[in-house]
Amino acid sequence: MTEPIAKLRENIASVFLGNRQAIDRVICCLLARGHVLIEDVPGVGKTVLATALAKSIDCAFSRVQLTPDMLPSDVLGVSIFNRATETFEFKRGPIFANIVLADEINRTTPRTQTALLEAMNEATVSVDGRVLRLEPPFMVVATQNPYEFEGTYPLPENQLDRFLMRTRLGYPSAAEEARVLDLRPAHFALPQLEPVLHRQDVVALQEAVDKVRLDRTLLDYIVSLAAATRSHSELQVGLSPRGSLALAQAARATAVLAGRDYAVPEDIVGNILPVCAHRVIPRGYQRDPAHAEAVLGRIVETVKSPA
Repeated sequence: MTEPIAKLRENIASVFLGNRQAIDRVICCLLARGHVLIEDVPGVGKTVLATALAKSIDCAFSRVQLTPDMLPSDVLGVSIFNRATETFEFKRGPIFANIVLADEINRTTPRTQTALLEAMNEATVSVDGRVLRLEPPFMVVATQNPYEFEGTYPLPENQLDRFLMRTRLGYPSAAEEARVLDLRPAHFALPQLEPVLHRQDVVALQEAVDKVRLDRTLLDYIVSLAAATRSHSELQVGLSPRGSLALAQAARATAVLAGRDYAVPEDIVGNILPVCAHRVIPRGYQRDPAHAEAVLGRIVETVKSPA
């Protein structure tokens, strides 16, 4: 299983000349059947990373540029009356794809943000009394600017909870930025990027993640971490059971990325911040992600890890 992952990683890295850890986290979410929220300032490559992932897989890809005037039907689809047959026909929206890039998700209104909930949670879309299933693999890669930027609608907690991870890219190193200036990959390499995996390959990798062994001591470790967040004096809301499930699944996917069929404590510890920081609410309702990450960092130091 390591060869297809290596191909995918290198294909993305050929156009996204930045944070390698961010590449692994996006792939981890794909293998874990999760969704990823990439949050950072404009111009650091959020859209390039998401598009490179989609173009590296031979599957249906759609991009939605979310704006304040967008309606839920612009994402899900709309029923149009056909005069010839005198029936309503449903025209599918961009959500009906394998990988959906929701660009600048916090630029659109909460009503449209909420339209994504069912699709992200159940991989289904309910329209006109019917439930339409989305073809696997299905993944939403959302990008957003930090909440303090003008013209943003902060994602509510129930929407954030649907993302397996929230990650940041950061600025590239001096050497990486010089390569970007020289090669301009978004203009030249990205349009020419060819897929290295088929849809069936991704499904097989996802099935491999489901078979990864998570020892009982590791399950107890996750439960202890979750319990510590729920009783911590600086947190108003701790990690939910859904958050614990997400952390366990991310650990399994990380093991597959490392070429193992079993998880180790490091697979859990390395995922605590991207998986859990957006799921807990500090007291005083501080939305600064750095505060939640700092509290989680202190919790990790107090909860004993399995040997």
